[in-house]
Amino acid sequence: MKAAAPDIDAAVVGAGIGGLTAARALRRAGREVRIFEAADAVGGRMRSLRRDGWIVDTGAEMIPSTGYPATWSLIRELGLSRTEIPRVPRAVALWRGGRAHPHVGRPLGLLTGAGLSPGARLALVRLLAGGALSREARGAPGESPLSDVTLEAFATRYGAELRDRLLHPLAAGFFGWSPQRSSAAPLLAHLLATGSTGRWRTYRGGMDTLSRRLAAHLDVSTGCAVREVAALPGGVRLTFDHGEVTARCAVLAVPAPVAARLHPGAPSEERDFLRECSFAPMLRASFALDRVPATAGGMRGFATLVADADDDLVNVVTLDHRKHPDRAPRGRGLVSVITAPGATASLIGASDAEITSRLAERAERYLPGLRELIRAAYVHRFPHGLPEATPAALEAHRAFRRRPARPVDYAGDWVALRPCSEGAVASARKAASRVLARTDDGCPPPCDPGRTSYEAA
Repeated sequence: MKAAAPDIDAAVVGAGIGGLTAARALRRAGREVRIFEAADAVGGRMRSLRRDGWIVDTGAEMIPSTGYPATWSLIRELGLSRTEIPRVPRAVALWRGGRAHPHVGRPLGLLTGAGLSPGARLALVRLLAGGALSREARGAPGESPLSDVTLEAFATRYGAELRDRLLHPLAAGFFGWSPQRSSAAPLLAHLLATGSTGRWRTYRGGMDTLSRRLAAHLDVSTGCAVREVAALPGGVRLTFDHGEVTARCAVLAVPAPVAARLHPGAPSEERDFLRECSFAPMLRASFALDRVPATAGGMRGFATLVADADDDLVNVVTLDHRKHPDRAPRGRGLVSVITAPGATASLIGASDAEITSRLAERAERYLPGLRELIRAAYVHRFPHGLPEATPAALEAHRAFRRRPARPVDYAGDWVALRPCSEGAVASARKAASRVLARTDDGCPPPCDPGRTSYEAA
C-alpha cells in the first residue's frame, strides 16, 4: 500500500535566526515550508522587547564588518542598507583598578594598554605574532591542533595576567564559557575571523531586525511546541500536544540538547554529538532608566568587561543607549548587566526580583545612583545560552560533520561550534542545501565537509 503524501514539503522547528534563514532558503527553492516556534515571538536568542519607547535586546549580538560572510549576504538579500546597521562606538573596554580602559580588541589597545601591563601587552603580541590565531585556529575547530586544549591551558602559556584579565573575561562575557571546560580553538578562530572590535556594528531597530524581516514573508506558527520528531520512510513526522504533521524533511533549528530530546531516534554519529554538545547558561538583566546614568571610572563606551578578580557577580556592563540611540527614548537610559559564569549557575533559578535587586546593587560600583533611576527591569534567562565547545564536543563533531544527508537536519550556532549568529546563519543555509539535495535526487549528496564558516569569504 502506497504511503500517504506528506502534509507539507518542509518543517522547521525554531524561529530564531537559524530556523528563519533555513526556511527562507527552502521557500526560495520552491518548497512549501512551515515554521513551528514554542515561544510567543520570533528571534530566539536574538529577540528584542519593545516597552514604552525602549527597545530591549535580550542578548548582546554584534555584527563584525569582516568574518560574517553568510550574515552580510543575507543582509544584502533582505535589502538592509548600511545606515540600518550602524557602527557601535567605543565597543569594548576592560575594567581594572577602578576605571574602564578602552580599545580592547583593537590595535590601538596595544599602544594605550587597554588595561594590561606592558608585560601582558608583550604576551599578547607574542600570541598574535606566534601564529596561534592564523596557523592553529583556522578552519574547522575540530580539526585544529588546539581542539583538545582548554582555554585555561592555552591562556596559561601567555601568563596569568593576559589569561585572567583579557582572555577569560572575553570568553565569559561573550560566550558564557568556563575556561576550564571550553576548548581554545573556537574562541581563537572567532577572533581570527572577526578582527578588530572597532568595526563592530549593530541593528537599528533592535537585534531582532533580521528575524522580523525574514518572518514577515514566511509561514510561522508561534506558541506551537513540537514534542517529538521522527524519521519515517519517505519523510518525517512531527508530534504536538494535539496532533501530528508530516513533511518530506525537517530542520531542527534549536539548541543541541533540545534537538537531542526532540529526535531520540537520531543515528549514532548525530546522537553522540548532540549528547556531547553542552550549552553554557547565560543570565542578563536590563534596566530602563529615567535618565542617562552617571558612570564611574571613565566608562564611556558600550560594553565593559569585568574580570573575576574584580567582581565575582558581574561580568559585563553594557550601556545600551550608547549602542544605538533608538534603544531608549531621548534623555533616558538603558543598561544591562551580564552575570559571571559562576554567578549565573547559582542565580538563574532565582526570582526576577532577587536577580534585579542583586545586580542593580552591585552595578552601583560602575553606575553610581543606578537604583534610583530604574523605571523597569527585565530579566533574560537562557538555560541554553551558547554552545560550550568542549574538547569532547569537538571530538564528536568530526563524525557529525561527515554524516550523510538525511530527512532530519540541523541548524544553529552549535552545528559548526561557532557560538554566534554567523554560525547559525551559515549552518542554516547548509542544512537547507543538504535536505534539498536529498529530496531533489531521492538520495543523499556525496559527503563534503566543505569550507567552514570560520574562514573569511
